Amino acid sequence: MRLSVVDLGTVAPGSTETEALADSLAVTRHAEATGFHRVWFAEHHASRSGASHHPELLIAAAATQTSRIRLGSGAVLMNHYSPFKVAEMFQQLEAMAPGRIDLGMGRATSGPVLDLALQPDRRQPSRPDHQQQVLETVSWLYGPFPEDHPFAAHPLVRTTPGVPQTWLLGSSPSGSNLAAGLGIGYTFAGFINPAGAAAALRHYRETFRPQGFGLEAPRAILAVNVTVGETRAEGERLAGSAKGFYARLGRAGGAATIPSAQEAARELTPAQAAEPTTIEAGRWPRFVAGGPDDVRATLERMVAESGADEVMVQNLIADPDDRIRSHELLARAFGLTPEADR
Repeated sequence: MRLSVVDLGTVAPGSTETEALADSLAVTRHAEATGFHRVWFAEHHASRSGASHHPELLIAAAATQTSRIRLGSGAVLMNHYSPFKVAEMFQQLEAMAPGRIDLGMGRATSGPVLDLALQPDRRQPSRPDHQQQVLETVSWLYGPFPEDHPFAAHPLVRTTPGVPQTWLLGSSPSGSNLAAGLGIGYTFAGFINPAGAAAALRHYRETFRPQGFGLEAPRAILAVNVTVGETRAEGERLAGSAKGFYARLGRAGGAATIPSAQEAARELTPAQAAEPTTIEAGRWPRFVAGGPDDVRATLERMVAESGADEVMVQNLIADPDDRIRSHELLARAFGLTPEADR
């Protein structure tokens, strides 16, 4: 199975954003060394828990410290930006790291105040057309604007032949429709909507139609929150950070920070602590956790049920050493090697 990582720039308890960003680069170097296929960086604004606010900055930094692994955005939030700006920026990243750049596109609200702060025109409420933004972005990259289109005579200036891989990120059926209709890659956030993941990914594969945007066949990723420990008990204990963070989000919103496993054990209610981390009665969990064999069995079943080509793992493990160890145990469980994953 092909495995990848989405990194949030997790700020460990008592650490700084500078340390978190250094940890993100360390995670990327380790992911390359252990055979993961790609690392994507998130876009979270004004977040106390994650230091990855602008993925393109981490992509550029990581490109200078790696040589093989693919690097990308998980995701650029298109509702805040110009499609031309995004396309040109990622084409430049492709020039910096040829053959290794992924443009993952999504949308999300950062709340009414930050959404307004990110909005270029504040004279009227922002109502971005997500479908049009994504279509325009891939059209800038691949060039098939109609001859009478105002942009047709102004293609991107490029001196390298490569184009970033284009992906749509989503957590609802509408995203699978858009990705399949445009004929681009699709990534489903199973840690947001585990119940809808399998059906959305299957629908994407069934309805995919090539449109000249780089793909002749569907390409699907399932993104899952994954915590691996040396034993089942240790994996469950470390997953307390993820459970505790979501519990804090419910109380503090964007001001929430990621608790250590010890803090989470004190804060979680019995019901929160007992939230399943394996598939039970056919229901997918929000957090997959346990020992290597437990996690592998769960992920293999998720892939079988969804038809995903690849699994992208997110985790909210507070301690950066435990975070890297979780990735290492996962890579070992699936027999990854850098050579086999090229």
